[in-house]
Amino acid sequence: MLALVVDDVVPFEDWTAAARASLGFLHRTVGLDAWMVTRVQPPHQHVLLSHPREAVPSGTAVPWAQSFCHSMVSGSGPRVATVAAAVPAYQDLVALHGERVAAYVGVPLVTRSGALFGTLCGVSGRAQPRSLARHLPLVEMSARMLSTLLPADA
Repeated sequence: MLALVVDDVVPFEDWTAAARASLGFLHRTVGLDAWMVTRVQPPHQHVLLSHPREAVPSGTAVPWAQSFCHSMVSGSGPRVATVAAAVPAYQDLVALHGERVAAYVGVPLVTRSGALFGTLCGVSGRAQPRSLARHLPLVEMSARMLSTLLPADA
């Protein structure tokens, strides 16, 4: 009988493990300084997970109305900003946890009922080349998979 080699594709233990793996994968594949999964609970947006973990500590909260992700979700800012200062919706939003955000990628995480759960986002302290936009479909697919895996009571 032929043995199957499947150790590298076994299902994740839970949503958190899948989210952590997604963040690491995006960091290795797309780049940027930090990737985060956040939860939106107005008036704040809370970082649930980040990669690298020390980049933005879990539990960090930013005012939702003043966040890059709020501008993205509301449609006033794009999902990819290679030079954040050049995007009117992002011009005044240049800091996260005391660090300058020069480039941003973000996609909403949505519950099965269509409500906003949070975001999957990446940031860089340096402007990025326009070619960063080619990675958006990968980030969108990752966000959609994480949205699909969200617990029903999320």
